[in-house]
Amino acid sequence: MTTTAPSHARIVWPLLGVVTFMGALAFASVPLYNLFCRITGFGGTTNVADAGSDVILDQTILIRFDASLASDMEWEFEAPDEPMEIRIGETGMAFYTATNPTDRTIAGTASYNVTPYLAGPYFSKIACFCFTEQILEPGESVEMPVTFFVDPAIVEDAQAGLIPAITLSYTFYEMDLPEDEFAALDAAPD
Repeated sequence: MTTTAPSHARIVWPLLGVVTFMGALAFASVPLYNLFCRITGFGGTTNVADAGSDVILDQTILIRFDASLASDMEWEFEAPDEPMEIRIGETGMAFYTATNPTDRTIAGTASYNVTPYLAGPYFSKIACFCFTEQILEPGESVEMPVTFFVDPAIVEDAQAGLIPAITLSYTFYEMDLPEDEFAALDAAPD
């Protein structure tokens, strides 16, 4: 009696298919998660708008500001001191300040969220410094504006409509720049 060993091709091709499928899922996970967060406001993700709201209500909401740094980021980063009370739908602008107190050039990028998370879908940023590379020379300070509004649709949401205040938080992280970019910065005239 002879037995035939299974063909290696019958095992290898399905395994390659599984590996390819898993790789595609890993590659697509970040964009799909970002899309999910933007649609649902999950995790305090805000909306992005090209312009302010066409509707401004008489009802107001308090906007608080928060600034933090990743543990390895050597900058000083400050939020506006005072909260801002704005009418729902009104465009607001706040300025965050970053300072590089070190003796080296540091690049950073900021991520953001809002709390409570229920407010995420209704908080719309028109312009901000988030996810944009910021490069600060030694001793340099910069003011970074963020322009935003709270969508009037928030008052129609049974839960989010009861929110008295929203906190906008930014966290700065240090970025690694390729050596050629630092060399170009060092060669630039003062």
